[in-house]
Amino acid sequence: MREILGRRRKLLFRRGGRSALLGAALHCATEWRWPVLPGVGIRPAGRQPGGARLGLGERTGRRCSCPDPDCVVPGAHPFDPGLMAATTDARMVRWWWANRPDAPIVLATGGRAPCAVSLPAVAGARALAALDHFGVRLGPVVATPTRWSLLVSPYDLAELGELLHSQDWVPSSLRFHGEGGYVVLPPSQIGAGRVRWERPPVSPKLSPSFERGGPPPSAAPWLPKVGTIVDALVTASTSTPDGGSRLAY
Repeated sequence: MREILGRRRKLLFRRGGRSALLGAALHCATEWRWPVLPGVGIRPAGRQPGGARLGLGERTGRRCSCPDPDCVVPGAHPFDPGLMAATTDARMVRWWWANRPDAPIVLATGGRAPCAVSLPAVAGARALAALDHFGVRLGPVVATPTRWSLLVSPYDLAELGELLHSQDWVPSSLRFHGEGGYVVLPPSQIGAGRVRWERPPVSPKLSPSFERGGPPPSAAPWLPKVGTIVDALVTASTSTPDGGSRLAY
């Protein structure tokens, strides 16, 4: 009897987790109009026969589901479908996660969607503390065990180029996710671990014009401009030992 109840609890937990992924993907796509698609995901922990074939013995751990055995961002990137398939269509989102219920949620950045700036987790915590100290308003912040990504309003290459040109040096550990880029969103599970909100999205406040009968505000979360945070991110990344230059999410 206890064994049956335990199995039921595990089944409910799995269903709940999968429903959370689908629900989050639908909310991003339909409520916020953020184009999303399923990420490649990770293989279950267990034996990896590839190592045994090479005479290296059996290896354990989570590996990316893509064909690259040395993938440095396991589970945290698009593969099939490709990034260009990102959409806000609810039917497509439901179909994707009905077929791949454990797939990570990938946000295609740029265009009308949010952009992002990511940096090592230690540097990210230091940057947020500095920005909070100076009263800088922040938007959503996505966190993995290794990296934090600050979502910002869309920017183009010209704007980004001017910002970076004004810096004496930009660490390689600081990465910019604009047009053609992507960020993995909560509550995804990737090779580095669970993806979570360090700073959850906040809906815009009702404007006085709306209260007087004007048009309603966008339902999407408020986002800061990249220029308001880039100095703090560069400083925090520069002062972090080794800078975390390895491409890991």
